[in-house]
Amino acid sequence: METLKALHHFFDTLEEGVLFLDNKLRIVSINSAASKMLKQSFDEVVGNLCPTLFSEVECAKKCAKTKKCVLTPTKNQKINTIQIALNRPGEPQIFIKMWATRLPEIEGQTIFSVILRDRTREVLLEQEAKERFRLGSMVGHSPVMRKMFKDIMQAAMSDATVLIQGESGTGKELAAKSLHDNSRRVDGPYVRVHCASFPENLLESELFGYVKGAFTGAESNRMGRFEAAHGGTILLDEIGEISLSTQVKLLRVLQEREVERLGENRPRKVDVRVIAATNRDLPAMVKNRTFREDLYYRLNVLPLKTPPLNERDGDIPILAQTLLEEMADHYKRENLHLSEEAIKLLESHNWPGNVRELSNALEYALVHSTSSTILASHFPTDMVKQLTLTTTPIPQEPQLNQLVVDQNPNKKTIGYYQKPDDISEKQMIQQALKKANGNKVQASKLLNMSRTTLWKRIVKYGL
Repeated sequence: METLKALHHFFDTLEEGVLFLDNKLRIVSINSAASKMLKQSFDEVVGNLCPTLFSEVECAKKCAKTKKCVLTPTKNQKINTIQIALNRPGEPQIFIKMWATRLPEIEGQTIFSVILRDRTREVLLEQEAKERFRLGSMVGHSPVMRKMFKDIMQAAMSDATVLIQGESGTGKELAAKSLHDNSRRVDGPYVRVHCASFPENLLESELFGYVKGAFTGAESNRMGRFEAAHGGTILLDEIGEISLSTQVKLLRVLQEREVERLGENRPRKVDVRVIAATNRDLPAMVKNRTFREDLYYRLNVLPLKTPPLNERDGDIPILAQTLLEEMADHYKRENLHLSEEAIKLLESHNWPGNVRELSNALEYALVHSTSSTILASHFPTDMVKQLTLTTTPIPQEPQLNQLVVDQNPNKKTIGYYQKPDDISEKQMIQQALKKANGNKVQASKLLNMSRTTLWKRIVKYGL
């Protein structure tokens, strides 16, 4: 008896719904997850025939006709899964992945288990993925991403020099590639130079080329990256890392549209669209005289900004799912998806490392998971701990102009509750959203509330 109680408790902790059937397809037991999916209690389900629960599903019709569970695999067969959509009276449609297994006989009785996995959120994400705004390898539907996509497409219509600025890991190179791919130079070469990876003397020879004998080891002529990009686009990544002497030579290339190979006095004309990218504060560097002002203005003809992940309100679920799909091929894993708690965890994190950090966290979770469902517990422990720090409830009785300081060490947020004594929590949230122009990230900072908590309050109050 104790063993049966333990088994029932175990099945009730599963995220998947489980139905147990006898050899006549009569339901003999059901766990809590299945009851929740079907919106029927244990007593309402037990004793009924399984096909009657899924009457609109094709396999149920076959089961009713053959009196056998058609999902149960034969000896040499793999698990047979189907995708179904359930329409419940007065409830939203839910999407379920279903399969069955045959269990060892119990007291001479054949027992089947039918497993139900709720894929509703996953299907909605997939549908959203088809309708989402996408440009090249970049995905997102937040206001800041829609603006960036628009700016990229406008910049792609000209040959003017573009300066892309943004924090590390925000996708500056992806933005540059999208710009090239949507320009009239799409059939020309796309050449990327990571300026920070070359010493000063090697960077010049890499950019401008050299002739035989120009320096020790120069045993033959070699064209530089600018010449290689003729007719196309060159990306100068990490432009803020180049030396002042290289800046002078680069300025001449931008002004004259010609290069001189090291050791040669003959200029060579180049037709190249220049895109520069940096995570450095170039205006500050200009003030400190570590970056030439004339070069800065030559580069900053068409400025673009890649937004940090914590400003991309609502993008994390679809972005995370997209990244998981890309990893699935490499790891040979199918149907990868995030649990609800995992999504809440990702949405609550501040992401100082932006999309690169998100990608690393997802890969960590994927490696530490054993099924297709990525749980919150699969992510790095410091992220899970951080969640407990950022989900502090809002004070019940904040005073007028009470100073609120975010205790999260990664967020130096200071704000004020502008609250008369009789104001409700709903009104406070409305005020914060209005002040933040609808930006939930900024509103959550003003309220000293995690994004997950704010989202729950917005749903609760129907805002």
